Amino acid sequence: MNHLNPYFEFMGLGFNPANLMMITITCLIVLLIAVLATRKLAMKPTGMQNFMEWLMDFVRGIIGSNMDWKTGGKFHILGITLIMFIFVANMLGLPFSVQIDGYLWWKSPTADPAITLTFAVMIIVLSNYYGIKAQGIGGYAKTFFTPMWWLFPIKLIEEFANTLTLGLRLYGNIYAGEVLLGLLAGLASMWSGAGIIAAIIPTLAWQGFSIFIGTIQSYIFVMLTMVYMSHKVSKDH
Repeated sequence: MNHLNPYFEFMGLGFNPANLMMITITCLIVLLIAVLATRKLAMKPTGMQNFMEWLMDFVRGIIGSNMDWKTGGKFHILGITLIMFIFVANMLGLPFSVQIDGYLWWKSPTADPAITLTFAVMIIVLSNYYGIKAQGIGGYAKTFFTPMWWLFPIKLIEEFANTLTLGLRLYGNIYAGEVLLGLLAGLASMWSGAGIIAAIIPTLAWQGFSIFIGTIQSYIFVMLTMVYMSHKVSKDH
């Protein structure tokens, strides 16, 4: 896993072209899935439409476990988009990685903390925005001072901690999985004969486990998103 990240600057800002490429690929795959699942809608869903309707019901269940549908229905599309994007992003780096001249070009975009923390900041900003929209600026500001005024600093720290934990949890799980896969693949390339078989078996087993982890992490991210949203927009929280 000794590699460098490609880098360039534009107008004084630094960019990782590998991240830009992998995010674009993820978006295209999600768009393709959405188009294939909705291009021929039928009263009796089959194939991709059946999958999409199941996914919609699944996300609806996540929302329903945190708030009533009248309040949380507006977040349905957000939840579907997040769970599809994060799942696809988590899977991209599992089959293989691509390094060119020591620079890593193909990986899971969620194996980069800059991307996962950006997602986390987006969710925290959105949750605060909808909190203000639901309760007004005055009513929302009061939530930081209730039930006791001296809880204000703690609630500010909580906002910061939620951002870090939401982003770093996803990054840590995906990055750790790809590191171990890289180590196992390195062992397979160093050995021969029975040694290759001995390395391939745990590699395949870990890939299966990584698929499970990537799936769970996409669910957890959406679940926590809806928890944060419900805390901001529901008056009973």
